[in-house]
Amino acid sequence: MTFAPVGIRCPEHANIGAPKGQAKRAARRVQYSTRRSAAPATIALIALNVVFYLATVAQGNGINNPGGSLFREMLLSGYDVSNGDWYRLATVMLLHGSIIHLAFNSFALYLLGTAVEQTIGTMRFLLVYFASGLAGSAGALLLTDPFQATVGASGAIFGIMGTLLVLEYLATGTLAGQAMTMIVLNLVLTFAIPNISIGGHLGGLVGGIAAMAGLAFARRQRAKLLGPALVVGVGVIAVVIAALRVESFGGGF
Repeated sequence: MTFAPVGIRCPEHANIGAPKGQAKRAARRVQYSTRRSAAPATIALIALNVVFYLATVAQGNGINNPGGSLFREMLLSGYDVSNGDWYRLATVMLLHGSIIHLAFNSFALYLLGTAVEQTIGTMRFLLVYFASGLAGSAGALLLTDPFQATVGASGAIFGIMGTLLVLEYLATGTLAGQAMTMIVLNLVLTFAIPNISIGGHLGGLVGGIAAMAGLAFARRQRAKLLGPALVVGVGVIAVVIAALRVESFGGGF
């Protein structure tokens, strides 16, 4: 995958029609490359989502009605977090409410996650994914009733969209590209369709943009460990925001 001014193109066609000097400048400008064809973390995350969905379906009431003890122990709600279940900020990313929910998120994760993982590497991708997921959980707590349950990996996936937006900007110098179009369309759906976690999507998007911006900054500074540290910092900030939100509930129920 190559980010070009006209959109995301395969490496074989990225510089067709461009002057030789321009192609060379573009090659120097893009510091992230797709040298690997595999995306093991993306496939593993999809597999985990499927496994946990099947487990919650087995404990629940049918293919479109997951439930049971595992589902209740992993979902996100302000009530449970305020009573000490902080792990739910992360485990919520493994749950889905229906087969359509799972299928849509799995398809989006495969399509977008593969591109990002091949571009920035597996470890950085995982850091961005989980930092975005934590940011999505914080956003969900901010904009959702404390007794309402939230499930899904959508926050982390919106973070991957935000990552693509930054990558495309670094390669083309513009935000008005395919990534922005994709984000706008998905935000329209977020606000138009009922029972979607608006806070989770917005939080994940902001987290992904911040995480990828941190990686890009560290790359320019030639500081190898700074980028991962900044991404971890995004996740820590998300947890702090969640803690402040929980504190506003009165410290428990």
